Amino acid sequence: MTEFQTLSGLINKYIYNNQLSVLATLRETKLMKNLYYLLLISILTLASCKTQQITTPQDQQSKLDITQMQGGMWVPSELEGMNETEMRILGSNMSASDIYDTTKPSLKDAVVHFNGGCTAEIISDQGLLLTNHHCGYGAIQSHSSTENDYLKDGYWAENKSGELPNPGMTVTFVVRMDNVTNQMFQGTKGVTNADLEKILNKNREALKKTITIERDQKVTVKSFSNGNQFYLIVTENFKDIRFVGAPPSSIGKFGADTDNWMWPRHSGDFSLFRIYADKNNNPAEYSKDNVPYKPKHFLPISLDGVETGDFTLVFGFPGRTDEYLPAVAINQIVHKLNPEKIAIRETSLAIMDKYMRKDEKIKLQYASKFAGIANYWKKWIGESQGLIQSKAVEKKRALETEFQTIVKEKGLTQYNTIFSDFNKLYEEYGEAAQARDYWVEVVYRNVELLNLTFRLYQLEQTYKNKGEKAFAKARDEFVKGKEGFYKNFNAKLDQEVFAKLMYMYDARYPKTRISEEYRVKLWNESAEKAYANTKLTSYDGLKRVLKGTGKQVFENLNKDKAYQIGSAYSEKFFKELNPNFYAVKDKLDVVQKLYSKALQEVFPNKRFFPDANSTLRVTYGQVKGYSPKDGMEYLPVSYLDGIIEKYVPGDYEFDVSQKLQDLYATKDYGQYHYNGKIPVNFIGTNHTTGGNSGSPVLDAHGNLIGLNFDRVWEGTMSDYNYDANICRNIMVDARYILFIIDKYAGASHLIDEMKLVHPKK
Repeated sequence: MTEFQTLSGLINKYIYNNQLSVLATLRETKLMKNLYYLLLISILTLASCKTQQITTPQDQQSKLDITQMQGGMWVPSELEGMNETEMRILGSNMSASDIYDTTKPSLKDAVVHFNGGCTAEIISDQGLLLTNHHCGYGAIQSHSSTENDYLKDGYWAENKSGELPNPGMTVTFVVRMDNVTNQMFQGTKGVTNADLEKILNKNREALKKTITIERDQKVTVKSFSNGNQFYLIVTENFKDIRFVGAPPSSIGKFGADTDNWMWPRHSGDFSLFRIYADKNNNPAEYSKDNVPYKPKHFLPISLDGVETGDFTLVFGFPGRTDEYLPAVAINQIVHKLNPEKIAIRETSLAIMDKYMRKDEKIKLQYASKFAGIANYWKKWIGESQGLIQSKAVEKKRALETEFQTIVKEKGLTQYNTIFSDFNKLYEEYGEAAQARDYWVEVVYRNVELLNLTFRLYQLEQTYKNKGEKAFAKARDEFVKGKEGFYKNFNAKLDQEVFAKLMYMYDARYPKTRISEEYRVKLWNESAEKAYANTKLTSYDGLKRVLKGTGKQVFENLNKDKAYQIGSAYSEKFFKELNPNFYAVKDKLDVVQKLYSKALQEVFPNKRFFPDANSTLRVTYGQVKGYSPKDGMEYLPVSYLDGIIEKYVPGDYEFDVSQKLQDLYATKDYGQYHYNGKIPVNFIGTNHTTGGNSGSPVLDAHGNLIGLNFDRVWEGTMSDYNYDANICRNIMVDARYILFIIDKYAGASHLIDEMKLVHPKK
């Protein structure tokens, strides 16, 4: 057979069977170099970089299955080959080196880890940073006062001298990421358990010593793929980050709790900061002499907007996913773990809602707390529904059946017991995890008085383990930090939450009961006694009970009824619930590590991206609507019209400022409109999770087109099972951000330092 015939056959197989694994097969043959790229060109030509109809010799039409090319959080240093191919088929005009390169400026040099939790990006040659409003919320709040409420009214620095410092805030650049898996596993053949960890730690330290770093840079070696891969990561940390501007919460949090996780959204969820450096452009502590940072690369902003089918790349620091859990684990999440957590939070929210509706003061006190509790309550509901709708358990079972068949055929006996081990361990894990969940949800998360006693229990351990001096310092910081807690605390509301949730806890887990005095039928009475016989329901009471030496403080505290209950449950957690949970989790981690390794060996032509672990990743997809239910179809873009439609005067979620109403009425949109309308948010098929908040959304040329901030409700299950038919990330349209900065805030000086482009013209 000639090389041409071989190539032709592979192309036909790719087109007609939609099997991307053919590319991997070709790369393993002697034709690899030239023919691989000929095949790539052929596919790109046929696909026209989008999903196009292809005429077969029989004049039958089919489509490339581009849903199989989406999903995954890929390591940016390893995009050459299949990822690059998929991105081009989806519409990208970028090479792998445009996205990540250590020899020249690339997109990675404009993306930062923002304050350890979110992502941000540089959008000017003066170090201007863009991230989400909710990522900058704490900083905005810290600069606010009764006289200058920047959360309510927004803030825009008129010049550099008006940009506000944020002590303790950092942004982190990734300088490089190197796959060091082979080096880490040197000398580990046949070694297991504790001895393996010792060798890995030794290899890790040896690797770190081989890297020369500059001041303010750091080297880490991080585990990926459940400990089957390792990457050496060099980072650089900047410490002088200043607040530049943000819209009012009526724009930045428009829709608040009601719209959270939902589509269509109309949120201007963005804020602006700036990186400052010393005169040599190096990281430095805050100083009035510091100057705006000059980046290696910053992102131009596209004014052309998006259309259905446009390529999208999200670049950021996703926090955590568990895509390779077995079917038994997903089934447990859907039918055992999530329902109980949902029920606990539902009970708590119902009580809060009752009090908030009756009393305006309580409504203000509990608005933020209600939103915090509702956030994951709503997420777990959508997650469970999405896992069921996408048939996640059935899909994983089918994969596991295929896995076992291949294992048997190939005689891979080392993998024979993986699923029996999973089944046995998850039976233990379900009980241990649920008992722990109950404690976390009741004692730690939802009953404020019990959370306070938990913090005091930790303070008592500080006294017992570290002595009087350490206790005194921790006590003073604790008391100082609790003034705000009591301003937003209502003992009557919390007492009812206490009674209802402890009743649920005791009914479900009587073994956690601290004594027969506290049992299901008596929890209402116990709640009354606890709240009537404690000094901990007021700030003055807390300060009084914490006066004196450690010995005096804890002699008094241990006579306090609320502390007696709370400290006993905290003791139960640390001595029983948490150890039980981690004992079985550690065993599961061993099996999961083996399974992750086995998947790659059993399915060599499939690709498996590492689960998210707060390291830099890329995920690519397309702008696309979706159908959440039969008869429902969502379009991919929302507009300012929708904000006006949702407007409820005076409402904390849906109020609209007069200025924004006037801009809408006069259609004073400047250069930011699309056919006479202002786009606000759009959705795409990018695979995102927590940590991707604030991530840049880039077009086919690497220009900024949006700002990632959320996911759709039905697609929150993407942490366990990404499905391109359902999963959608939600983004602020870059044109809305520019419109708010320019037309709403009048901060055109910020627009002037950006680079605005028209890549489609």
